[in-house]
Amino acid sequence: MKVLLLYPKFPKTFWSYDRFIEMAGLKAFIPPLGILTVAALLPLNWEVRFCDRNVRVETDEDWAWCDLVILSAMLAQKADFHALIRKAVQQGKKVAVGGPYPTSLPEDALASGADYLVLDEGEVTVPQFVSAIAAGEERGIFRGLEKPDVSTSPVPRFDLLDLDAYLMMSIQFSRGCPFNCEFCDIITLYGRKPRTKEPHQAIIELQVLYSLGWRGSVFIVDDNFIGNQRNVKRFLRELIPWMEAHHYPFTFVTEASVNLADDPELLELMVQAGFYGVFLGIETPDQDSLQTTRKHQNMRSPLVEACHTITKAGLLIYAGFILGFDGEREGAGDRIRAFVEETNIPQPMLGILQALPNTDLWERLKRENRLRQSQGDLLEVGDQNTLMNFVPTRSLDEIARDYINTLWTLYEPSNYLKRCFQHCLAISPNPRLAQNLHFPMKKGLRLIAQVIWIQGIRRTELRAQFWRQLWEMIVRRPRSLNLYFGLCAAGEHFAEYRCLARDRIMQQIGHDPLKAPQPSKPVAMV
Repeated sequence: MKVLLLYPKFPKTFWSYDRFIEMAGLKAFIPPLGILTVAALLPLNWEVRFCDRNVRVETDEDWAWCDLVILSAMLAQKADFHALIRKAVQQGKKVAVGGPYPTSLPEDALASGADYLVLDEGEVTVPQFVSAIAAGEERGIFRGLEKPDVSTSPVPRFDLLDLDAYLMMSIQFSRGCPFNCEFCDIITLYGRKPRTKEPHQAIIELQVLYSLGWRGSVFIVDDNFIGNQRNVKRFLRELIPWMEAHHYPFTFVTEASVNLADDPELLELMVQAGFYGVFLGIETPDQDSLQTTRKHQNMRSPLVEACHTITKAGLLIYAGFILGFDGEREGAGDRIRAFVEETNIPQPMLGILQALPNTDLWERLKRENRLRQSQGDLLEVGDQNTLMNFVPTRSLDEIARDYINTLWTLYEPSNYLKRCFQHCLAISPNPRLAQNLHFPMKKGLRLIAQVIWIQGIRRTELRAQFWRQLWEMIVRRPRSLNLYFGLCAAGEHFAEYRCLARDRIMQQIGHDPLKAPQPSKPVAMV
């Protein structure tokens, strides 16, 4: 069997870092770990070619060569995903699909012509699919009745990657999350019992990356890295001596729940192991909204204090915020903005709430008959700039204005640069990472040169602030300079992204959300 593995293109999003990637001479943010794991699960006698379409587009020869096309996709990749299915069908190729999007909405893939739906987690369903192929079955839907033991998961096929094309590499240690947030599809896809690999497994994956020549940042893609704190600590205690023996070739960033701040030992282990950053799902500083969406873990201790604890330990904070929860009070965007200013989180991701398929939120809104419909079909669930696919409890126009006003102010270039500076000053420097640029050295030097040219010379409105802050960083936090330059470079992406977000929202509501709607003319009195 000759198999062409394709990973669809992403549209421009908050996390695509398009301008940053271009400045660094790269092609994509991180590689697709799921489809690389699928590649490792395929029979050894199958020939495999892989194309991440965010890095390079497959050739006509690739299409002519293959017997079977395998696709994996997230919801944001919907457009290219369906285009690839249709192209494969037109060329007479069999098509197998999997990943979060087909698992959540399998009927979409079937409608476009997919032959095989390899859903849920590949450790269970890929062997079923391979057996069906061997038996000559022309179609099939393969589901996992139970969650697999991820300690049996193979090392992903990192050898298929063009390492020089990516900002980061990625590995996975665990799947699942112990919490029960109403809007989250992670617990729907992977369950509430976090399942972890064995520490030595993760070390082997890192050794493979090291042997392939990777040096730089590694994103541990767990949706909640600290879901199983006992096993995470076991992993970190094995990772620390490996990193020391290899002279800290990597830095790490991951996602975790805010209760990370409650465990000083875990924080210290992460810093010793080479972690430099963590993404926190803060969502909102409004306690009533946290209660509504069952984000109870964020209500146990003050959120600002938790952020300061994590920063002081030595970790850069990335964070997610959401507008549009049921019962949300007016001014929610202002309160998010005030929270960000108090914590100086450089890159707060702000999104509008979406009801994702099969989540508890989805099911509740369906019972309440509040899911929006268009021509019999549910409206698109898109990226962070898509208006809600359900009827909210406050005006949709008000939410749209709140979203764009908040995003516009947070990512005004001088505001962004100030937060980067203040946050880097607040982080306790990690001496282990002093020489690590978080991305390959050659690309890093190119990026730094462009930041100096764009923000320190060309952009007159930022020039004075840039040089003043840079000088203070050199004097006060020289070990954090590499991190600071990376954040500054990302600002070029966000300056473009906020304009894109405004345009996308304007298309949906019919006017510029940054401008107040014109008042109606007063009625003339007779």
